[in-house]
Amino acid sequence: MNSSRKFFMVVAVLALLVVATVVAPAQAVDCRTASTRFNGICILDSSCANMCITEGFLAGGECEGLHRRCMCKTPC
Repeated sequence: MNSSRKFFMVVAVLALLVVATVVAPAQAVDCRTASTRFNGICILDSSCANMCITEGFLAGGECEGLHRRCMCKTPC
């Protein structure tokens, strides 16, 4: 009786470990908006991110696209 209880506990712990490693945590999706204050071609992501933060987008920003526009990020 005692050995079957231990076996069940080991199986339950292993099942929880498998589920915990298979299920990935959900990642937040970022919505993107073109910066209204950034002028010129966006080359450095850091300068774009700083401008977006001054505009109120706390998630920063990145240079994107063929025209290298500064796109500010915000959580959706």
